[in-house]
Amino acid sequence: MTDIPELPANLPHVEPCSLRGMVLITPRRHLDSRGYFSEAYNENVWNALGVDRRFIQDNQSLSTLAGTLRGLHFQIPPFAQAKLVRVLCGAIYDVAVDIRAGSPTYGKFAAAMLSAENGCQLFVPAGFAHGFCTLQPSTEVLYKVDAPYSREHERGLAWNDPAIGIPWPVAANEVNVVERDRHFPLLDDLSVFF
Repeated sequence: MTDIPELPANLPHVEPCSLRGMVLITPRRHLDSRGYFSEAYNENVWNALGVDRRFIQDNQSLSTLAGTLRGLHFQIPPFAQAKLVRVLCGAIYDVAVDIRAGSPTYGKFAAAMLSAENGCQLFVPAGFAHGFCTLQPSTEVLYKVDAPYSREHERGLAWNDPAIGIPWPVAANEVNVVERDRHFPLLDDLSVFF
């Protein structure tokens, strides 16, 4: 029998999102005169909190301009990815859209403001399209994934689909988005993947 480590008494704060499976996690920060210390991820603790995924890869992005939008991205099975997203520097408006066929919240979104200052992390299960918009220049985002990247399995959903109605914090004509992300299909035209 393996020893199961005792969970710390000072657990992170967990807030369920409006979409089943998504959670907002705020790790505790231990402050002193030097700054703070925070346990950003602990597999045993996160599993006990319902984030029961084995993350295999960390991805990091830097967006130099405020108003940079990345998404809405997802991968299809067998390379579908769950993500645990956090901000190292700056701030983002982070969004996930439920694209699980038959889900009572299909086509709905949940959003959270993640920043280096608030330390919040968003867990996004597989079956969601994910994206974010930077709120500050030089924003760095780190996210853990539980499946490897596969170009063949990468897909996207239109970030500005009026049927979804995401209130992005930047005007559509001022958003900084790559050409590829401008041409993803609307929800009504999306194939069933999940």
